[in-house]
Amino acid sequence: MPISDDKHLWVNWDEYHHAIEQLMRQVHESGWQFDQVLCLARGGLRPGDVFSRVYDVPLAILSTSSYREAAGTVQGNLDIAEHITMTRGSLGGRILIVDDLADSGVTLRRVKEHLAHRFPAVSEVRTAVIWCKACSVIKPDYYVHFLPTNPWIHQPFEEYDSMRPAELVEKLAGMEKAKAE
Repeated sequence: MPISDDKHLWVNWDEYHHAIEQLMRQVHESGWQFDQVLCLARGGLRPGDVFSRVYDVPLAILSTSSYREAAGTVQGNLDIAEHITMTRGSLGGRILIVDDLADSGVTLRRVKEHLAHRFPAVSEVRTAVIWCKACSVIKPDYYVHFLPTNPWIHQPFEEYDSMRPAELVEKLAGMEKAKAE
């Protein structure tokens, strides 16, 4: 794995999972109780899933997207889905919004505004992310790492952004061949 510096933060799977656990501990130690987790897809899906399982609360998913160009490395206009997906009931009570990072902070800010206008049953909203960049326009309520130099975060799942099915098959074949040897 490349070495992290002021411009690039490289994260492996173990570090990623440990950071999610640290974030959950931080929320727990704050004493704040929430009724539902709203994860922002795609970056908040993995942490949101773990939060929902550990805290045993319903998981809601809101799709947002602004990083679509150049294999997800160029930020464009923010799109917020019309509807929130959840298995039962509707969004209400105390909501913990979970995402992977506060980069510009625009997504978190706009989603909070979206909830305030569209979901009157929501009584309180707090935000939790793994990484918070200094350039963010919003400071999340909970975050594990503050990044004063605003590096690009290379998360372990990014290898799939530019991988296509044929490349995955080739990768697996190479791994199986190496294992057999």
